[in-house]
Amino acid sequence: NPGAADFQVPNDLYLEVARRASEWNKNGNIGLVVGATQSERIADVRRAAPDLPFLIPGVGAQGGDLEASVRAAANDRPDRGFIINVSRSVLYASSGNDYAAAARREAERLRAEIEDVLISIG
Repeated sequence: NPGAADFQVPNDLYLEVARRASEWNKNGNIGLVVGATQSERIADVRRAAPDLPFLIPGVGAQGGDLEASVRAAANDRPDRGFIINVSRSVLYASSGNDYAAAARREAERLRAEIEDVLISIG
């Protein structure tokens, strides 16, 4: 949301939200939605909330960089602390009779790409 920068970036509101969410997470039931279109912001939020899980939309059709997002979001938890949400590239992988197979191939390709990045960062 380009207009959000008018309010969020100058005052680092997004970081304050992340810090408070982390403090409030006494029951382990809080997570953050952090868009992939600005991966440098993901890294900022990860530093502010190192243990919170992230849902990361915006990879693919919206222009978010998958590798940069994974590198910025991964933490030391066994689950690495994030879920990448990719809808359109899977949903519209094909409009033909091979729709199910094409969607599966795209999902598997994305999973493999995420795994490759995670392996490269250790």
